[in-house]
Amino acid sequence: MRGITNRRQEPENVRESRPWVRRILIAIGIVVGILALVIAVAGRPIAFAAVTRLTARKFPDVRWINGDELERWLADTMRARPLVLDARTDEEYGVSHLQGAARIDPYFPPLDRLAASRDTPIVVYSSVSYRSARVADRLMRMGFTRVYNLDGSLFAWANEGRVMFAGAAPTTRVHPYDSRWGLLLTPQHRADGEIEPIARRSAAP
Repeated sequence: MRGITNRRQEPENVRESRPWVRRILIAIGIVVGILALVIAVAGRPIAFAAVTRLTARKFPDVRWINGDELERWLADTMRARPLVLDARTDEEYGVSHLQGAARIDPYFPPLDRLAASRDTPIVVYSSVSYRSARVADRLMRMGFTRVYNLDGSLFAWANEGRVMFAGAAPTTRVHPYDSRWGLLLTPQHRADGEIEPIARRSAAP
């Protein structure tokens, strides 16, 4: 299930004219620098917990689901299967994704074209759960009542050794988003050297 896309892009002159863009990029650089230090000193579980805590503070109404809960849900044939949305870029989705997940643009999600009733169970994930929390928050504001954000998202899912796919083939590799955020992935799951980092357009992936 390839995805739900939106081709609308911001004009280049609009992006360049925003005076706060540089300040945001500087702030992001500080955050990821601190993140790298936390990983080096305290380890990935502490870093993931910190990201989740900050994301939950930003989006307090979003509900969360962890990897164990989602894995059991997907395996339960007696339970209605959730609509799984991948809130990452096409480049990231192409490296790996959850089986059956539909990609949705994380920056301009065409939620009005989502073919689902308001009570459809929906699970959203991204790289570390920030972009997916933003999409989940928008879905809830639109009236969807059963929306969940995957805690740790694909990075944590991969680190826990769960199944991912590249197209129809199983894979163990994940797009790292960039060299710093990719430190949250264990080395065996990090697709270093195989892809180019994407343009950073959010406070976290």
